[in-house]
Amino acid sequence: MKPEQIRTVFMGTPEFALPTLQGLLDAGVNLVGVYTQPDRPKGRGNKLAASPVKELALAHQLPVFQPERLRKPEAVEELRQLAPDLIVVVAYGQILPKSVLEIPRFQCINVHASLLPKYRGAAPINKAIVDGESETGVTTMLMDVGLDTGAMLVKRNTPIDPDETAGAVHDRLALLGREAMEETLRLLCADQLTPEEQDDAMSTYAPMMNKEDGLIDWSLSARQIHNQVRGLDPWPGAYSYLDGQVLKIAATSVDEDADGAPGEVLNAGVDGVRVACGQGALLTGELQLPGKKRLAAREFLSGCPLPAGTRLQSSPPAVADVEGQPSS
Repeated sequence: MKPEQIRTVFMGTPEFALPTLQGLLDAGVNLVGVYTQPDRPKGRGNKLAASPVKELALAHQLPVFQPERLRKPEAVEELRQLAPDLIVVVAYGQILPKSVLEIPRFQCINVHASLLPKYRGAAPINKAIVDGESETGVTTMLMDVGLDTGAMLVKRNTPIDPDETAGAVHDRLALLGREAMEETLRLLCADQLTPEEQDDAMSTYAPMMNKEDGLIDWSLSARQIHNQVRGLDPWPGAYSYLDGQVLKIAATSVDEDADGAPGEVLNAGVDGVRVACGQGALLTGELQLPGKKRLAAREFLSGCPLPAGTRLQSSPPAVADVEGQPSS
């Protein structure tokens, strides 16, 4: 079988999905439709903006479908009318119901950004870095009704540098996802796919990150906080509190030998702001206050000095009522 003989539907939304979609285009797959999330408000003007996947699909004159909920009967029927042999899913943003999974004869194949069965869920890249993993990768798998529980097909591994951010790993895994899907397609065409069941006992879960996950607990070790900072960069970002304001922190490194009270600024200069942790200290190279740009430490300190002894807090200040007493 040749790629052009496979009627394929692609489902994806963000930039992470673009290399895989481009790989399918380059392979000559017969793409009969592209599914992506509906246009969403974006930017200061809240104007509706197309997803990156939609933009690429339209650039290649591919039919685009944007159901608000794919599980609705009319959306399922519209997909069934496309008669796909294969559905490829990369960060689509909707859970595929059983009625959709049963449509293609070659099943639905997902490109997942982890080495399954570790880090099932919505934020595998972030969680792997926060956990201090030294390696990650991508896995193609046959989709089932569980959360990233389907049989594995092809894996691609890559090391994680100790100072690497989620943004950098994201970009590399997006390209590895294309490679893994290209190999999966080659094996499918040659009838040589050998699915491997996941060991559920080895599984871990990576839930969607939110802004609250970025709050730094200075009683943790510098290494743990460093992993948190880089695992949440660029989003949702790590932060602390300075005089009641949110202070975003990025571009960190670890000083294992430093000592001080957790959250205490030990010194600040052109090389960064050194803050004591539960064990060691964190050197922060970039900082940002609300409504301001993210700045290198030298620029930040010129407008907001942080003398030794300044305390960064792990919680916002208590809200006072009109009489000046802490509210209950």
